[in-house]
Amino acid sequence: MVLKPGHLTLDDLQALHAGGVPLELASTAWPAIEASAAVVQRAAAGDAPVYGVNTGFGKLASTRIGADDLAALQRNLIRSHSVGVGEPMAAPVVRLILALKAASLGRAHSGVRPVVIQKLLDVFNAGLVPHIPSQGSVGASGDLAPLSHMTLALLGEGEFIVDGERQPAGEVLRAHGIAPLELAAKEGLALINGTQASTALALHALFSFEPVLEAALVIGALTVDAARGSDGPFDPRIHEQRGQPGQIDVARYYRALLQGSEIRSSHREGDDRVQDPYCLRCQPQVVGACLDQLRHAALVLWREANAVTDNPLVFVEDGQLISGGNFHAEPVALAADAMAVAIAEVGAIAERRIAMLIDANVSRLPPFLCAEPGLNSGFMIAHVTAAALASENKSLAHPASVDSLPTSANQEDHVSMATFAARRLQPMIANVAHILGIEWLAAAQGVEFLRPLRSSAPLEAAHGLLRQRCPAMMQDRYLAPDIEAAAAAVLNGQAAGVLRQLAGLPALWVAA
Repeated sequence: MVLKPGHLTLDDLQALHAGGVPLELASTAWPAIEASAAVVQRAAAGDAPVYGVNTGFGKLASTRIGADDLAALQRNLIRSHSVGVGEPMAAPVVRLILALKAASLGRAHSGVRPVVIQKLLDVFNAGLVPHIPSQGSVGASGDLAPLSHMTLALLGEGEFIVDGERQPAGEVLRAHGIAPLELAAKEGLALINGTQASTALALHALFSFEPVLEAALVIGALTVDAARGSDGPFDPRIHEQRGQPGQIDVARYYRALLQGSEIRSSHREGDDRVQDPYCLRCQPQVVGACLDQLRHAALVLWREANAVTDNPLVFVEDGQLISGGNFHAEPVALAADAMAVAIAEVGAIAERRIAMLIDANVSRLPPFLCAEPGLNSGFMIAHVTAAALASENKSLAHPASVDSLPTSANQEDHVSMATFAARRLQPMIANVAHILGIEWLAAAQGVEFLRPLRSSAPLEAAHGLLRQRCPAMMQDRYLAPDIEAAAAAVLNGQAAGVLRQLAGLPALWVAA
């Protein structure tokens, strides 16, 4: 992939996230990078104080640093800021961080030499994963601690993750023929000022949740048939009158998924139920609203992935270095918080559908979906697990961006908490996948009580996909392994594959 700074698409970002794509910077970017670096080198040689070039950092910005100490200043910055704790960030996240940092520096407003960007690309292309602890950033003044750990590995002083183990960076770089990076004026600051860690974590969640959201549509439609619900609420005329694009698109998905169902045809007449519960008929309104939020988040994150978030910024046209605050990750924090609410809601309505299926008074299926209720408990406690996970997600969905804890002796007196806002999305996604796994098992069993009637072709495909992994449970047995197997098929995109085989439907994420 040719990296064109400022012009990455969501498809590009997803490919970088997946890995296995060699990366090079567009040749047209190098002259501007060299010109930007020359501005910093002149400032470093001058007498005027310039933040981050010949001064200390943060609250120590008024401390002037001598010319002989400028390289040591940058090394010390990286060493002192490498203070992260917790589990290491996942390899797809680290790949994105490396690529996003190269893209941001490649915009030629950071004043780094070409060798700095090339070093990032060399590490990316070698498949090396710097050890970056996941905790320690408040999402302002850049993702300082995470990006410092990344940079420390480039210097040969940190660590890489190799075959799941932490190994000294110097040894790993030598084994791959990569010389350690030596920093010049401002380069350490440029490498750690920025929102690349929080943005990468949020993009990781966006890409991870896409197959889960698609699975939610497939499984939700299967539940409609299992409960002998109506497809009337998915009539396009209803949704056109509201005009919400996500709602319109989700209703279109449900119509396509349910088309041709014998189960639906069997109760078009003579059904004494006037309306279905909200968990069935309001799926376009709920999941569609979530989709709109996720699409907005995708747009914000796409912009941020292409942004310059360093400080100070270099402007070659007049040779100025101007201090600002693009490192403040508030856009990422708010986008991640919106994603958290949407993720939680997808799980919340799925939990309600499970509760409806096991309630014989509503679903008109056998109590708890078992042939001999009383002797067997069926899906009674599987629903309790789903309720526990949905409740957990409600707590995790509390917005992180509304918190701010001042740091750096009140120099950094308002922070975004974007890194945690994005990091907490992964356990939420796992919770939703397990809720959907339980619903899938319950809906498949509900459909089997309606045999010989069959559902639509895509929903029968979803049913068959599950039954390849998990048999029906007409008598109580050990169910936890089946829940894990179903959840895995949600997370890895196998359930979503049913949806992706339907032609002529809109893409879930609007490509930026």
